[in-house]
Amino acid sequence: MAFKRYNIENLEIISAGAEGKAVAKQDGLTIFVPFAVPGDIVDVEVYKRKHGYAEANLLAVRTPSPDRVVPPCGHFGVCGGCKWQMLDYSKQLAYKQKQVEDNFKHLGKFEFPELNPIIGAEKQYYYRNKLEYTFSTMRWLSYEDLRRYEKGEFYEQRCLGFHVPGMFDKVLDIEHCWLQAAPSNDIRLFCREYALTHNMEFYNPREQKGLLRNIIIRTASTGDLMLVMVITDFNEESKNMMQAIADRFPEITSLVYVVNTKMNDAIFDLPFHLFKGQDFIMEEMEGLQFKVGPKSFYQTNSTQAYNLYKVARAFADIHPDDVVYDLFTGTGTIANFVAHQAKRVVGIEYVDTAVEDAKINSAQNNITNTEFVAGDMAKIFTDSFIKKYGKPDVIISDPPRAGMHPNVIEQLLKLEVPRIVYVSCNPATQARDLTLLNEKYKVTAVQPVDMFPHTHHVENVVRLDLR
Repeated sequence: MAFKRYNIENLEIISAGAEGKAVAKQDGLTIFVPFAVPGDIVDVEVYKRKHGYAEANLLAVRTPSPDRVVPPCGHFGVCGGCKWQMLDYSKQLAYKQKQVEDNFKHLGKFEFPELNPIIGAEKQYYYRNKLEYTFSTMRWLSYEDLRRYEKGEFYEQRCLGFHVPGMFDKVLDIEHCWLQAAPSNDIRLFCREYALTHNMEFYNPREQKGLLRNIIIRTASTGDLMLVMVITDFNEESKNMMQAIADRFPEITSLVYVVNTKMNDAIFDLPFHLFKGQDFIMEEMEGLQFKVGPKSFYQTNSTQAYNLYKVARAFADIHPDDVVYDLFTGTGTIANFVAHQAKRVVGIEYVDTAVEDAKINSAQNNITNTEFVAGDMAKIFTDSFIKKYGKPDVIISDPPRAGMHPNVIEQLLKLEVPRIVYVSCNPATQARDLTLLNEKYKVTAVQPVDMFPHTHHVENVVRLDLR
């Protein structure tokens, strides 16, 4: 039997909860409402109800919270990128700090000191250095488009933008995105208009055909700019389009393309081809130069990444004779960032190409005391590995959202190094891992960092000292 939707009027929003959704309570039922702000009085439509909680859509704001602000983005509410634009930034920071504390209290079983105040972002807009847009023949229709559709009038179905949350085949045509600095918006608009003007084939995700699939724009604090075109064929049409882009935007220092004929969007197993310029851009941090290729991982908020790494370095308290292990090192950014303080740094990373980038980054910065090893952390971080590379004095770990594998935790407990610095993008899995490490390690410092304003995501750095 299908759930019968129902409305609730004059519901008070009391908090911010998981995944950025606001929280209300009624008769013992917890109700999650997206796009609402704590302090709002709202009308909602409940569309799902489970034991103890419900999911609801926001219908109207009857009395706005004093913390509610006007979102600047015209796509807010449809695009899933910046779900907290309607919440005052100082309050965003407060709820992110609370998110870390709540995860530690409710999901963890360990003692921890009072959290340091979260480090907010100086730039709340235009802070990302990487965005990916999708070409599609299945544009998300506005109310105006729907009316044209119902009347049988023409409306442009081809678009270039972001996938609508929860819909693999619907793409929102983006006019202006507030996430990446100029000329990002101009490049996207030019690509769309050129393709429409020349009647090029946009990709159809249902039919799995069409020439144009994606563009990826990467910027750097050095002024370098990369554009990656994802196409299904490098033919005269796509070649002419790329030349037009190069002519219109001479500031693009790296123009690259990749041919993807697969039935999925994954491109990291495919070869990348240089069309013009260099096949990389250079990022800079504290005088260090980092090579960023089209496949490279680099923190998407460069300014806040610097603040994050400074915290990690301070917590690590590295001495000149220390051997440091950097687990999940990626392209070696943290390893190279702390190398000047250490005797030696050993970085471990699963992705082979990232390890090669890490080695290059050390070489071009004249860093000679780093070693980088490729392999699955859960399999290679063993006693024999420690014997080969030497017992560490300090360990820095920056795992993916899933946290650390039990094998890694077991090895950390066995090693008994004096200090561990745990950098995490997911306080929930971090709390789980800290509970397991609690047997031998005490949490002595906690520092949240806001990498992604207007989202619920938060980075967190923890220092652990051997008991």
